[in-house]
Amino acid sequence: MRAVWNGAILAESNQTIVVEGNHYFPHDSIEKGYFQPSDTHTVCPWKGTASYYNIIVNGDVIKDAAWYYPSTKEAAKSIENYVAFWRGVKVE
Repeated sequence: MRAVWNGAILAESNQTIVVEGNHYFPHDSIEKGYFQPSDTHTVCPWKGTASYYNIIVNGDVIKDAAWYYPSTKEAAKSIENYVAFWRGVKVE
């Protein structure tokens, strides 16, 4: 699987984990140069508190287009620190 936006491959892995229809990529599979930490956080009742990244490619920015759970609840341990995408990022 790969995550692509604005002509750039943001992440690529054969070891994604699908949860609720989203592919979660191992943290070491993302191209860190495109990711900027965001101050946004949300809470999922069974996964825990999510942190977000803004994605920047060629000067274009998508705010909060990637998220991850740095410390999950027990039921979601398999995706702890894995990164998922939305807001126009294509996962294919």
